[in-house]
Amino acid sequence: MPQLSISTNVPVDAIVAADILKDCSRALAKIIGKPESYVMVSINGCVPTSFAGSEEPAAYGEIMSIGGLGPGVNGKLSAALAEILETKLSISRSRFYVKFDDVQGYNLGFNGSTF
Repeated sequence: MPQLSISTNVPVDAIVAADILKDCSRALAKIIGKPESYVMVSINGCVPTSFAGSEEPAAYGEIMSIGGLGPGVNGKLSAALAEILETKLSISRSRFYVKFDDVQGYNLGFNGSTF
């Protein structure tokens, strides 16, 4: 179950949020190689954020997945997400960090159990 959380200091209205959620969900499924029906994406706008001593537009993301992550995949994900944020929210690629977390199934609960 790939899961992406993004926080940004940029205001995100409902229409833009819907586009970002859709684009990120598609990108995660395609690049990680898992069905989109397993993907969860959330975005939080207007989060007070300072990056490099500046409050200019910036974002932070975390991707968690049971497998599917690694050096080659992570770079592709970072590039795809940076492109989406730059296009939709005018956040420069140089003002976006993303953390990758490849977790064991027993550390993730779903439907009243673990994987």
